Amino acid sequence: MAIAHAPVMVAAILDGLQVASRADAVYVDGTVGAGGHSGAILAARSDSRLIGMDLDLQALDLAREALAPFGERVRLIHASYTAMPSALAEAFQVSQADGILLDLGVSSMQLDEAVRGFAFRLEGPLDMRFDSTSEGQTAADLTNTLPADALADILYHYGEERHSRRIARAIVAARPLHTTRDLAELIAGLGLSHGKIHPATRTFQALRIAVNDELRTVETALPVALGCLKPGGRLAVISFHSLEDRIVKQYFKQEAADCLCPPHQPVCTCNHRARVKLITRKPITAPLEEIERNPRARSAKLRVVERLESN
Repeated sequence: MAIAHAPVMVAAILDGLQVASRADAVYVDGTVGAGGHSGAILAARSDSRLIGMDLDLQALDLAREALAPFGERVRLIHASYTAMPSALAEAFQVSQADGILLDLGVSSMQLDEAVRGFAFRLEGPLDMRFDSTSEGQTAADLTNTLPADALADILYHYGEERHSRRIARAIVAARPLHTTRDLAELIAGLGLSHGKIHPATRTFQALRIAVNDELRTVETALPVALGCLKPGGRLAVISFHSLEDRIVKQYFKQEAADCLCPPHQPVCTCNHRARVKLITRKPITAPLEEIERNPRARSAKLRVVERLESN
């Protein structure tokens, strides 16, 4: 597989999901991409089955080709990972899986396609939709219609861009912007300091998150995934920036607790009971040798939980 499409932390994921020791297991890869993680899961045991989901039709075409040797053991579905319950029922007539993997964020192959509009280093339309067949808003819609204050809020909250207001004002003054180059050159021309990264990096990240409603989707998907997990099954989530990882960390911590009442409250009134056990109390990161082979792995963080038997 080409480096640009290399899946991250494969060994850690196989270990975290306990693939080698689970007989006749059903897995869900909620972001199948080019099929790298799914192929490794299916190759680890000949009796496993897997559902691969993705909003990106191009990714599903690549996955279909890569996973063809596994035949009827794999089903590919064009849908968000929030649709896991119906995917399990449709594909294998089951309601729960033994393992679920979510690889969050944009894939390197999406970044390499200029027409998708994700990358500031390539000339393309300001699109940024994961599902290019949808009628949802594009990055061009946001940059060319939102008031400066609303744009600045997106850049600040989703991109953690400290120059958000200046960039937003410049975007509004330069409208209309139609291409990735239009936007990237506008921001680069402002002369703002961003250290070692390109000055448009955080703006492009923020717009992509807003276009695809990524953080809300993650917040929705985590309880859905947990509900689709068998007792003793495991959920593994790979995040690539701090906003995603914070959501995953907080949700896992919450669901691993027996009480969510304030610490000073003498008697528990929330009736919350732990639903998971934390397998990774701190996130797993890629080893140096993997980062050298695949730079995308540098920012990846893997967290794993196991569904408890009693809840």
